[in-house]
Amino acid sequence: MSETSASLRLEGCCALVTGALGGIGMAICRLFVEQGAKVWLADLEPADSEKVRLALEQLGHAEYLRLDVTEREDWDSAAAMIGDRLDILINNAGIAPTGELEILPLEQWQEVMAVNCQGAFLSLATMSGQLARAGTASGRWASVVNISSILAMVGMAQASAYAASKGALRSLSKSAAMEFAQAGRPIRVNSLHPGFVETDMTRAGSEAMSDAGNLLETLGSETPMGRVGTPEEIAYAALFLASNESSFVTGSELTVDGGWTTH
Repeated sequence: MSETSASLRLEGCCALVTGALGGIGMAICRLFVEQGAKVWLADLEPADSEKVRLALEQLGHAEYLRLDVTEREDWDSAAAMIGDRLDILINNAGIAPTGELEILPLEQWQEVMAVNCQGAFLSLATMSGQLARAGTASGRWASVVNISSILAMVGMAQASAYAASKGALRSLSKSAAMEFAQAGRPIRVNSLHPGFVETDMTRAGSEAMSDAGNLLETLGSETPMGRVGTPEEIAYAALFLASNESSFVTGSELTVDGGWTTH
């Protein structure tokens, strides 16, 4: 079915997506461009890499900036590059190392916290001015979507650092949403909680946790819907939270997990 410009859900919006070159990140970028947004892809790859060139060629209406989400200076540079207006911020960058709690190195714990939660904190601290201006100028509140996880809600062995970081991100989202709303700043903040999704990061983590190397398939079979999710299914949930269709939604969490958290 063809779509006219008038029906595009993000027409005229400017969006920044971190972790943009991964499975979920690229799915979000692709869908947002299709829905009329100009998208800034942010990731750790050098700007002149072949991976970045191919991504930009595929997407079309997009630009790239190299961004280490744990560094305030990188966020300051990103803000300067993007300019005065940012309608949508997707904090998707994340890492998921696994290991038993008793032997997990402190440095690894700190790295997971820095990437998965500190990065979102820095984004809000740095980009809130641009987001608020966009919300005021457009008459529709700007939207921040923090990609958390179902492990913010349920436990999983050998994933303590990852689960703790995603739980912190869930709480940060709620507090930031309340703070912005009470201050009269037109910025919505919500968290999105994928279940087990077929991505390189998820597969690598599942293989590290299972000698048999088939944990992801097992998790899919144990999901009530009988399978793992796809990056595109997460992207459509992000689109809802980013668009004005969710205009009365802030401080909320959207779980997309095939029913896993009904266990």
